[in-house]
Amino acid sequence: MIDELDLAFDEQVERGKPRHRRGSRGAQGGKGRSTVAFLMVFVLLGVLGVGGYLGFEKVKGFFTAADYDGAGSGEVEVTLPEGSSLTEIGNKLAEADVVKSPAAFIDAAEANPRGKNIQPGTYKMREQMSAENAVTMLLDPKTRITNGVTIPEGKTSVEIYAVLSKATGVPVKDFQEAAKDPEALGVPDFWFNRTDEQKVTKSIEGFLFPDTYEFPPKGTASDYLKLMVKHFLSVAQEVDFVKKSENDRRISPYEVLTVASLSQAEAGNAEDLGKVSRVAYNRLYGTEFHCKCLEFDVGINYYYRITGKPTKSSGQMTTAELRDPKNPYRLHGKDGLTPTPINNPGKAALESAVAPPKGDWLYFVAIDKQGHSAFTADYNQHLANIEKAKKNGVL
Repeated sequence: MIDELDLAFDEQVERGKPRHRRGSRGAQGGKGRSTVAFLMVFVLLGVLGVGGYLGFEKVKGFFTAADYDGAGSGEVEVTLPEGSSLTEIGNKLAEADVVKSPAAFIDAAEANPRGKNIQPGTYKMREQMSAENAVTMLLDPKTRITNGVTIPEGKTSVEIYAVLSKATGVPVKDFQEAAKDPEALGVPDFWFNRTDEQKVTKSIEGFLFPDTYEFPPKGTASDYLKLMVKHFLSVAQEVDFVKKSENDRRISPYEVLTVASLSQAEAGNAEDLGKVSRVAYNRLYGTEFHCKCLEFDVGINYYYRITGKPTKSSGQMTTAELRDPKNPYRLHGKDGLTPTPINNPGKAALESAVAPPKGDWLYFVAIDKQGHSAFTADYNQHLANIEKAKKNGVL
């Protein structure tokens, strides 16, 4: 309420009283009122502060993610699929009762500078751990159950099954059975299209990408092969394999994949992969060679491998074997490619087949024991290169 004395005083000022006197008295009165107001505000803020703090603590407690204390106990295996987000990892851990809530794990992972470096795989964890301890364990390599299996480039599916069986304990016959349906393992149907008018033969060959894999324990043959196919498709997408096959090579991706497998088998080193692919294209789709045939020897041995026969070197193969009409993988005396890829090529072979170097080469032969080949478009020069190979003890 406005003080009546103040009103009267103000009227006197208006009538000519010196303003500095009003100012002086007003300052004193204002100071008093300000002091009282300040004290009231201070008390009010104090009351609100205490109440606000207590309320904040209550709300904070309400929103804090549920978490366990300590390092946990017992043992439980948790498998984290490739590409799992922190939320997905948190859900997996909560389902296994490793952490009390996904939110607690996410908070702990985000608070850890390395929290986003958790790798896919299977881990030996403890039940009812604090989220912080769970993150620490997942970042410790010793916690991870490793089952690393290395598949070298250029191995056939038969050879890969043997390696996988030895590493995982899954019988070879299980892999053979699973491989009968490549599409069920993740190979899209369009991969088996052909533009060369050859019979379509659906095979897993070529799609088991060579690399080192961390396979989850207790998996099935299908589980392991699916991982390899998924990796192949990822690499194929990375190098733009399908689009370049269709637009640049103007043939189906399956034919280019087959050429990549032939180059992987024929080339003695990475430098020659693209040149071998170029020879294949020049012979099959060019106009300078006498037939649309490759005359590579490697198809013979592939057929021997998948039928359980011993393989032979090129020098040991007879003309009858090279042209055996019962061998569908022969490349002598017939036009076109093999029915399927003949091995599982690596990334370098895929890139070289889809984008080979330019050249008019029609012939090549290994000329030294380091695996280097001589390439030429001239048949007489090719004969000379063969003689050089013989002198070097290659043929």
